[in-house]
Amino acid sequence: MINDVLKDAESRMKGAIHALEEDLATIRTGRASPALVEKLMVEYYGTPTPLYQMATINVPEAQLITIKPFDKNSLRDIERAIQTSELGLNPNNDGTLIRLALPPLTQERRKELVKVVHHRLEEAKVALRNIRRSAIDDLREFEKESLISEDESRRGQEEVQKLIDKYTELVDATGKRKEQEIMAV
Repeated sequence: MINDVLKDAESRMKGAIHALEEDLATIRTGRASPALVEKLMVEYYGTPTPLYQMATINVPEAQLITIKPFDKNSLRDIERAIQTSELGLNPNNDGTLIRLALPPLTQERRKELVKVVHHRLEEAKVALRNIRRSAIDDLREFEKESLISEDESRRGQEEVQKLIDKYTELVDATGKRKEQEIMAV
């Protein structure tokens, strides 16, 4: 029973870390990456659609992303979505292809991006704490229903705490890595 709670908590924590990594991939560093734009939502015939489902995204150079839509009629929609996004990029449309030139990051912009990273890290830590609270509530409920002893409950809560410590360190390490990527000139 305790093991089930721990396994569930750990799988949810892994999910939180995975979500954080995907989220951080969309934050711009000095290099072009398809991850910057692939999850961008584009209004396509009235339906918000992720860009990767509508176009081929390539990185021919370190500072350039090209987007070739499967449907040429969606060029304007994609362009509009890029302009209204928080990427701060200006799309260049030649009628068949959209080019996104990534200007070098200024020191000021790098510091802003680091703040965004810290905000996302804090959100991930809050998610981890919520998972911990849920797991501990489950253990206390089992104890109240006399399914496990008080000692087993305490031991389970200590194991949950060890899990959260481990995953919090992972969050910090992931954040530090992303921060270094952003600040590298």
